[in-house]
Amino acid sequence: MIMNRFGRVFAVLVIVALSSIQLSAWGWGKKDPDYNKSPEKWYNDIRKSLSHDELEKADKQFLSLRSEHMDSAYIPAVEMILAQAHLGAEEYLLAAYYLDEYLKKYGRGARGEYARYLKIKAAFLGIKDINKDQKLVIATLKQAKSFYASHRGSRYAPLVQTMIVRLEMAQYLLNEDIASLYDRIGKEPGAKLYREKNKKFIYKEDQIEPPKGGFLSKINPF
Repeated sequence: MIMNRFGRVFAVLVIVALSSIQLSAWGWGKKDPDYNKSPEKWYNDIRKSLSHDELEKADKQFLSLRSEHMDSAYIPAVEMILAQAHLGAEEYLLAAYYLDEYLKKYGRGARGEYARYLKIKAAFLGIKDINKDQKLVIATLKQAKSFYASHRGSRYAPLVQTMIVRLEMAQYLLNEDIASLYDRIGKEPGAKLYREKNKKFIYKEDQIEPPKGGFLSKINPF
């Protein structure tokens, strides 16, 4: 009885093993290779990876798409999708990279306007410490003012204007902090220089509430 039962189990295992060999021979059950795919297939794979929060995998799939189909119409669309995905993941440098790539082809019109706005937003959100990120503050303020000057009628103009105000206030507070430091160490010319810089702003010190919980807690308009 036991031998008969063992024989049946053994027979089932043999059948399963043989079936697996046959399926492999016919090409069934093989893993889809990550190369030599159509642009549409790469695009769908990237969307699938993003839906599973596999952002790094999506980046690698994009590189494959671009390598195999450099002139594909899917590439700009994926660049914008990945830029937004990295923006949502707070990976602002990577978001800016994809936006730069996108703007190489679509620097004009409504699509270019939106991409430039997102690039300013990525730079703005990437500022974590105004003392350490002084250059980024200045560069982002310059980009924001340039955008606002040429796109006053844009739907993104109010948000960019809010960023400009926040950045100017941050710059004002930074200048005042530096001036106060020079006061404490007895370097009055240095203090005067930084207070002169603040005269170009319309704000007064008592009109600005210094951030208590970090830079972005007060200047982030999003």
